Amino acid sequence: MNQQRPQKKTTIYDLAELAGTSASAVSAVLNGNWKKRRISTQLAEKITRIAEEQGYAVNMQASLLRRDKSKIIGMIVPKYDNRYFGSIVETFEIMARERGLFPIITCTLRDPNLEVEAARTMLSYQVEWLISTGATDPDRITDICQAAGTRSLNLDLPGTKATSIISDNFAGARELTRRTLINVERKTGVKSPLLFIGGRGRDHNTAERIRGFRKAHQDLGVTVEQDHILACGYAPEKAAQALSAMADSEGSVPLGMFVNSTISLEGVMRWIKSSPHFRGASPIIGCFDWDPFVALLGHDIEMARQDVAGMLTAAFDIVEKGTSDSRKLIEIPPIFA
Repeated sequence: MNQQRPQKKTTIYDLAELAGTSASAVSAVLNGNWKKRRISTQLAEKITRIAEEQGYAVNMQASLLRRDKSKIIGMIVPKYDNRYFGSIVETFEIMARERGLFPIITCTLRDPNLEVEAARTMLSYQVEWLISTGATDPDRITDICQAAGTRSLNLDLPGTKATSIISDNFAGARELTRRTLINVERKTGVKSPLLFIGGRGRDHNTAERIRGFRKAHQDLGVTVEQDHILACGYAPEKAAQALSAMADSEGSVPLGMFVNSTISLEGVMRWIKSSPHFRGASPIIGCFDWDPFVALLGHDIEMARQDVAGMLTAAFDIVEKGTSDSRKLIEIPPIFA
């Protein structure tokens, strides 16, 4: 019985013979370096077509040669672990595809080195735009994009070298604090200051929320102490540790709290459940973030929902116009129920 011989694998030398050119020219086209070699677009397209016809594994860059634009848009995000960033990713994908664009997304874990690596990899795929979401150093990403001739935007956290689209953190925090202070007074009969917990004091969003938090207290004639502002980071365990340290130091924690994200809220609720300080009296909370399941925790939690659709609509308006003003900051108001 005759065994069928395996089909010979196509090589770049086969492609060169079929295209009537050199193997080095074929290699340059398949590796995306054909422009640097001053190879004509006509020859590049011919090589790409033959490679596809022969079933040759063409890389992403080569497959883009037959289009004037890649139609690829990239996004880096810091986390997938809460509803806010999950909503950004899902909405971004939907809006990109509605506009005939192909979205590529990667998570960088708030690691600046991963952000740079991700940006450079995105550029190797010839993304037309790169959106940096919550980047630790958005200006560095913009510099990398500009050097490659790619346009970029910042989302969630602002930079100074590309248009930044963020929540109106000051106004949103001021309103959330006002509502929470009123809820505290309604429940206790006393005007008393809130505890601010969560976030990183050095980043723009937390700094603006603290400013709005302070202004709302001032508006209502309530004094808030500096040591009641705990910008301890976003991780749940850090929020729990900060509350535990305050309880040990002061013997109690305030009944009203401004919690700076649902990630921090997880740690706050975990600590409350294990602490004797709130037995019989649940705290009154304002959370700068939104999750529908929080409603199951009771009626004493007010939430500010960041307008993801509004932010991304503004981003795609800029993408469609094709220009980005490095000095422009667009602030989208949060949504209150």
